[in-house]
Amino acid sequence: MTDTTRVAVLVGSLRADSVNRRIAEVLRETAPEGIEVDIIDGLLDRIPFYNEDLDAGSAPASAYELRTRVAEADRVLAVTPEYNGTMPAVLNNAIDWLSRPYGAGALVGKPFGVVGATPTPYGGKWAHEDTVRSARIAGAKVVEDVTVSQSAIEVDPTTDPEVRAKLAAALVTLVEANAEVVAA
Repeated sequence: MTDTTRVAVLVGSLRADSVNRRIAEVLRETAPEGIEVDIIDGLLDRIPFYNEDLDAGSAPASAYELRTRVAEADRVLAVTPEYNGTMPAVLNNAIDWLSRPYGAGALVGKPFGVVGATPTPYGGKWAHEDTVRSARIAGAKVVEDVTVSQSAIEVDPTTDPEVRAKLAAALVTLVEANAEVVAA
């Protein structure tokens, strides 16, 4: 039995210095003792778009690594902006790879949450709803109280104390969620 809870983090933003990437890094740097935040890089440049032909037999090494890291994690957190009212394609693609094989993918039974920020008044609400729906279909156990959709118009979510507190609380809520009792 380990005293550390590992949280795999999927960052939906493509820019190296995106606010969502910075949110993931802040969560990693400020995680309470006993929580390890593993930011999974390479969703854009290493993971090919899901194609069942590529997945026949053995998945590409990068997809295999993604699946392994998520399978070995205790929880999964998506940190994502919103692109045209939905989640970014790289995040959707990661969930596609993690959903296979159907019924036995790396997300099955895994407590899952989503947070993030966008420079819109809605803070990524629609993207977060789509991410939750997709993860739930892939078999994740969505922890409803984890969602933080923050507008980055008036505050920097990585430095604003109130937003940082909400993000930290979301991480702790995800970690404390019992996989057997989270929302179906």
